[in-house]
Amino acid sequence: MSDAGRQSFTDKVGAAVKPDSEKTTTEHMGDKFQGKMDNVAGSVQPQGEKSYGQKVGDTFTGGHDATTNNNSSIVDKAKSALGMGDKH
Repeated sequence: MSDAGRQSFTDKVGAAVKPDSEKTTTEHMGDKFQGKMDNVAGSVQPQGEKSYGQKVGDTFTGGHDATTNNNSSIVDKAKSALGMGDKH
């Protein structure tokens, strides 16, 4: 379960597993906006206040580390390896 004010894990997984080639422009924009807002929320929420589940979710989806270190999330790396990454 995600913390209050954070994007749900099911929404993140749903956005991650659907190939970019099958997404509409609206879906692309929505995914990017929601992802950025969730990263901002993860950045400002102190690590000590995050639930265990949120810490694990942030690790897999980039969360706090993606905004501070410019690292790709595990999900992004997997999508790229499968040829499903952002083609823009």
